Amino acid sequence: MSDVPWKSLKNGFAIPVLGQGTWRMGGVDTPDTANDDADIAAIRRGIATGLCHIDTAEMYAGGHAEELVGIAMKGQGIRRADYFLTDKVWKTHLRYDDVLRAAEASLKRLGTDYIDLYLIHQVNPDVPEEETIRAMNRLKREGVIRHIGVSNFSEERLKRAQAASDAPIVANQLHYNLRIREIEQCGLLDYCRSQDIMVIAWRPLRGLDLALPLIVTLAEKYGKTPSQIALNWLLCQENVVTITKAANPLHLAENMGALGWVLEKEDAERLRREYPAEAVSDAVPLI
Repeated sequence: MSDVPWKSLKNGFAIPVLGQGTWRMGGVDTPDTANDDADIAAIRRGIATGLCHIDTAEMYAGGHAEELVGIAMKGQGIRRADYFLTDKVWKTHLRYDDVLRAAEASLKRLGTDYIDLYLIHQVNPDVPEEETIRAMNRLKREGVIRHIGVSNFSEERLKRAQAASDAPIVANQLHYNLRIREIEQCGLLDYCRSQDIMVIAWRPLRGLDLALPLIVTLAEKYGKTPSQIALNWLLCQENVVTITKAANPLHLAENMGALGWVLEKEDAERLRREYPAEAVSDAVPLI
């Protein structure tokens, strides 16, 4: 097993810099068991390689992705304390009692008694942040979750969540990569850093033109692949980690090759300046 570095915040929160995502494992909106064995094997390959940070959500395949994670974790000779589980409550379950029920259901599907990081998956404008956060604070007090986070939250909404919470909001999971740079341009990335909040970048490679001469030149310089250059660009930044999905061994090995080295500061800044970035996420908007 490889050692995956962790990043820590001043408030004591720590998270592996690279995790494995489970979106579209076990189905899309509803369970589909046709590829269960392959999905379980993929998660276990990641675990064996050192990716003990696993990111899932109750919405993924109607909860079946959580079940697959729970199965994959069993019998691997790894203590629960050495796993880091990120899970998310869906936007239809953000009322106080619904949050409590959703967390309990997720625990059962995962086969665990706590979640390391529990996120509000997407915004529901009909439910005040205060109500959801109150439930999440209760879950933290009771030991059901270790840390509270959000996903796809704008700075304004994040501030409201912070004001409502007794515990720190330690993470904001956001669409961020070399192409999607909205959180830089609107100031959200700087705000998260100033508030001791970790940014968890999702879809770190989606839509990237990895054949650009700039990327190819840097790949040759470092003896890495273009994907590894793009992933390392994220990981070398303050308060930024990422999650990737690796359904096959080749992708897993390539993702792991983004670890153990760091882009020179000048090269990281050159990528920031010269890569053709877009301001707004084309997947989930900040609200």
